[in-house]
Amino acid sequence: MFFRFMTSRLPSLIRIGLGMVFVYAGIIKLMDPKDFARIISQYDLLPELFLPVAAIGLPLLELLAGIGVILSIRGSLSLVFTLLIFFIAILWYGILKDLNVDCGCFSGEELKGQAGLWEAFYRDLIMTGASIFLFFLRWIQLDQKVVFPLLAKIKQII
Repeated sequence: MFFRFMTSRLPSLIRIGLGMVFVYAGIIKLMDPKDFARIISQYDLLPELFLPVAAIGLPLLELLAGIGVILSIRGSLSLVFTLLIFFIAILWYGILKDLNVDCGCFSGEELKGQAGLWEAFYRDLIMTGASIFLFFLRWIQLDQKVVFPLLAKIKQII
């Protein structure tokens, strides 16, 4: 029973949940790109000229990646994983520089300051772990002839 849940329902729940987080984040930021541009500027990583492009392009990418993950479109999970690594790197930069800024994850008032950066950092690590779990299950499904018999033996032990 547990094995069936782990290989059938749980991945779908994780995939849809992960996709919905990205869809929500993208929509919220697209609703107020000026506020998101302000948040991006606080990290002082981009020239002001590129802020409008990033403030629209990044949320649009999040939205499309989220929809793609929900619909299981090829390459979407890789895009979500890449975005998460990118976000983790930026959050880590903010933590190391001791920036007192909004994380920029969702709304402009969501997580402010160092505590907010740490919270967003850990949340992104968890979502990265979920992505790795989905990649692992996809790998298992691609190699059914070798891996599934092995998992069946593990199931007998459990």
